[in-house]
Amino acid sequence: MKQERAMIIVGAGEAGTAAAVALRQGGWPGRVILIGSEATLPYERPPLSKGLLTEGEDSGPKFLITAQRLRELAIDYLAGVNVLSIDRATNTVSLQGGELLAYERLLLATGARPRTLGVPVDPECRMVTLRTYADAVAIRQTLRPGCGVVVIGGGFIGLEVAASAVSRGASVTVLEAGPRLLMRAVPASIAERIKAKHLDAGVRIELDATVAGIEAVEEQSLVSLADGRSFPADLVLVGVGAVPNVELAQAAGLAIEKGIAASDTLATSDPDIFTAGDCCSFPHRLYGERVRLEVWRNAWQQGAIAAANMLGLGSAYESVPWFWSDQYDETLQIAGIYSNSDAAVNRDLGDKGQICFYLAPGGRLVAACGFGSLATISKDIRIAETMIGRRMRPDPDALANPAIAIKSLAS
Repeated sequence: MKQERAMIIVGAGEAGTAAAVALRQGGWPGRVILIGSEATLPYERPPLSKGLLTEGEDSGPKFLITAQRLRELAIDYLAGVNVLSIDRATNTVSLQGGELLAYERLLLATGARPRTLGVPVDPECRMVTLRTYADAVAIRQTLRPGCGVVVIGGGFIGLEVAASAVSRGASVTVLEAGPRLLMRAVPASIAERIKAKHLDAGVRIELDATVAGIEAVEEQSLVSLADGRSFPADLVLVGVGAVPNVELAQAAGLAIEKGIAASDTLATSDPDIFTAGDCCSFPHRLYGERVRLEVWRNAWQQGAIAAANMLGLGSAYESVPWFWSDQYDETLQIAGIYSNSDAAVNRDLGDKGQICFYLAPGGRLVAACGFGSLATISKDIRIAETMIGRRMRPDPDALANPAIAIKSLAS
């Protein structure tokens, strides 16, 4: 390798920061340049929809790394800088302002952005999305007892903000276009449990609610539905999914498929360029299909693997996907990926919660989804995650029986 060229990382989220640290710890002796578009140190995003909205005082973002640690690792962090283009012929990136940086290897960890509504929206409306710390601060400053909040989208972000807002005394309505909450993420029985928690907390939930438009009326925003109903709000939060940031890669001629297309080693169609995190799609060996994951642990793990492969390790990424969400005093955790062709096995834990296991044709455990108390759910989902990674075929009757410890099925 030519030592005068740097390892350059575009994107200073979980994946990018993990990669920068891993490159240095992996022994790369040259420059490591981490480029972030926000003018702050890299920070964690999961607290933005949870603690940052509910805590008594805004304690600021939870940083992934300190300025001192960046100096100790000799990582050059360029904050508030946008990368405009990639020249693959000369292995350079062009920065906002005209500076060119040469790379030995390049990592694209450009993340994702909130999906927008495809309906007319009056620009005077108080409508927000949630992706950055600045977004969270703007939402937090609006939440107060009695304020009206309409959340469009009954997915994870929407429901977490709904839980946080109602805990701050806001009057919250969730509008979901589908026939139930979390349509693509959890089984119907667990979605019903989550819905019940929100209803108990005072959240109003409207299903099959297709938004037709949002207009400013006096000092409020009025969300109109296709069926003619309307909902006034002091704040409208849109949480209808995310779109991977692929434009930089696409303009450079890299392959795009559900995201920036990578191999199982996270290399793109250019062997000098890798990708990781929310923007990355890759073939997952456990599931035999190309996937793109928007979860923080995947981003961190992929960043570390991508860094190792930028140094020549050639290791495949095949970690079991894992995700969690806080819903009031209970936790939702998901390990693995399931499809409609998989058989569901329900394990009813009574007041402690519920876990739904998914078995692929042939009986291999491919996913588990649990909702309930943290102590119960996290332990069993962690064991299920291990079983999924081992490609185990547990007895469905034993999985369904709460009297049989999940741990006993993992050996």
